[in-house]
This record gives sequence, structure tokens and C-alpha cells, in this order.
Amino acid sequence: MGLWRRGVFTIPANDSAQSEKDTEDESKEGSVAPHQRAVIMQSVALLLIIMGLVDLSLGQHHSQFQWLSRLRGRRRHASLQADDTDCPLECDCPSAFVTAMYCHNRNLQHVPYVPSHMKYVYLQHNQITGIQDGVFDNATNLVWVVLFGNQLSSDKIGKNVFSKLKKLNRLLLDHNELTHVPPNLPKSLTDLRLGHNKISKILPGSFEGMVDLTTLHLQANAIDNAQGVSKGLKSLTVLDMRKNKLREIPDDLPEMLQQLYLEFNDIESVPAGFFTSHPTLQFVRLAHNKLTDKGLPSSVFNVSTLIELDLSFNKLEKIPVVSRNLQNLYLQANEIKEFSLRSFCGAIDMTNFSRLRMLRLDANEISARDIPAEAAYCLRRVAFIDV
Repeated sequence: MGLWRRGVFTIPANDSAQSEKDTEDESKEGSVAPHQRAVIMQSVALLLIIMGLVDLSLGQHHSQFQWLSRLRGRRRHASLQADDTDCPLECDCPSAFVTAMYCHNRNLQHVPYVPSHMKYVYLQHNQITGIQDGVFDNATNLVWVVLFGNQLSSDKIGKNVFSKLKKLNRLLLDHNELTHVPPNLPKSLTDLRLGHNKISKILPGSFEGMVDLTTLHLQANAIDNAQGVSKGLKSLTVLDMRKNKLREIPDDLPEMLQQLYLEFNDIESVPAGFFTSHPTLQFVRLAHNKLTDKGLPSSVFNVSTLIELDLSFNKLEKIPVVSRNLQNLYLQANEIKEFSLRSFCGAIDMTNFSRLRMLRLDANEISARDIPAEAAYCLRRVAFIDV
């Protein structure tokens, strides 16, 4: 009889005598008439065609739903560790990273089941609109939860969604539809990102008790008053509040703050003694605000810790006095009418010079002719001046 091999019907290579004997036996018994033999051959041919179609359809299905086939196929591979069998079908849980669950870019509308051994959950770029209480209660060892690029709204997030995640370090909720900071956030957070939402006010106590928080991103919201926003954040080193509606620099900023980003707001002045009360500030960006000379107290920027200062795109008419330790100063697109070396060096001699390396003064009302020759002594370390 025939053998099936790779979808092809083959006749065994028996000796001719055996074949003749079989033919003779069939002739004697009369078991297969000529018309029956034709039907059988047609059936075999039809079966071959059907098998070909099945193989083709499987190939097309795999190409259209390749990601789903791959996810289901991983269950059949013995090389994967047992933990992977606990992975939601919508996600990937690589055997090389058994505590990570990758669910990004899957068009998900809800947070899938999170196994208890998971520490890192990536849910960015989906269509998740809300998170119910209890979703993460089974995975209290979570360290990172990444949810940026979804459609989360504040009224669809449970009040205790994150409250049981006592080990959570990073929570990324930027690029959503939030109108306020989610309540009862874990005190263990070190990195919280809420930028590119629709937050207009920071309620008192929103960040209460977060003594380990080092990075807070609130850029591209609609916040008009940030007084007390960082109260109690003793470890905060980076505060990003660009592209809001602030009219004043937030008060009560932590003493440990090193980077302050306030571009694209409506700030008109800098409080006297602001930098002396924040001695660790190194990078300050106040570009695209409404600063004027009147709003800058004398020598307010003359602090030795400051490394980079961006005052571009404001309404300044003079170069403010800065510390000799400042390395990068951006003043382009103001209304500056004169170049004063006194802004950089109190006295001009061989031992008294600025450490400035980058100075931008383009798009003002001065030119290279306004730079005095003595600048070669005072600004001897400058690698680039743009006027």
C-alpha cells in the first residue's frame, strides 16, 4: 500500500513480481472495477489539492496574525522556563527576563492579569482608559509600571490602584488624559512622570511622604500655581515644569534640587535670594518666559554652584551678572543692547577670569563689534560666542 510523506503519495519500491501478483489477485477477485479505480484516483488527487490549500491558508494566517501565533507557539517550546506559562496571552514574558512583562503596542483596552513574580510591566502605547482597584494586588513586588502613551483619565483610575505596591520605584503616566495626580501613590517612588496630561492643579498632599522621590516630571500640563508642589520632597533633584501656565517660580523647592526646568511659562521675575537658598542648583532653564531686567534682583544669578543658565527668549536689555564658575549661558532672542564684561568678571586681570565656555547672544541688538578687546582676558576659556 502507499505511504504519505511530506504531503505526497508514493508507491513503495517493491519488486515487479510482487506488483504483478497484487494485480493478478485483484483481477481474480474482481474487487476493484475500472470505474471505481478512477474514482479512487480522483479522490486522491482532490485530497492532495486540499492539503495544499490547508498549508497555504496556514501560511497566510501566520502572516496576518504572526504576533499571536508566536505568542501561542511559545507554550510548545520546552526550552522556555515554567514561569512563562503564567504569562498573559496578550504579552511577552521572555525566558531571559522572567520578571518582565512586555505588553506595549498591543491595542489593549485594559491592564491584563499580572503574575505575582513580575517586577517590570510595560504597557505603553495602548488604548487603556482606566485601571480598576485590585489590578496590581497580586503583584506587590512590582518595581516599574510603564503606562505612558495611553488614554487614562483620572475618573477611571481607582483610588487604591497603586497603594499596595510598596516596592514601586518608577511610575510613568505621561502622555495620557489625566486631570489630577492619582491619589494614594506609593511612598517608595523615586521617579514619577506625569507630563503631557491635562493637570491644572496640584492638590495639597499629592506627593506627601515621598521622601525618596528624586525625579518629578510635570511638563506640558495646564498648571498655573505650583506653590508647595514639592513640599516634603527631601530627595528631589530634578523638577520639570516646562510648558505650563506658571507666573511665579515655585516656592519651598527642596534644598537638594539640582535641575530646574521652567521653559515656556509666564514667569516675570526671580525672587531675591532664590539661588542662595537653593545652593545645589546647577542647571536652570527659564527660556520662553516674560523676564525683564526689573524682575531680576541685582546679582541674583551670581552663585558659584550654577553651571548652566538659560534665559533665552525673554525681554532682557542687559546681560545679568553671573558667577565666574558658570560654564554655559544662553541669552539669545532678548533685547540686549550692550556687552558688559562686568557681567562676567568683577575685575579684569590675569588671575580674574570667567570659566564660561558657551555664550549665546544672537538675535539681540548687539554685534561682534560691541565685544571689547579685553574679552580675550576675561573670557579666555570661551570656545563659542554667537552674536
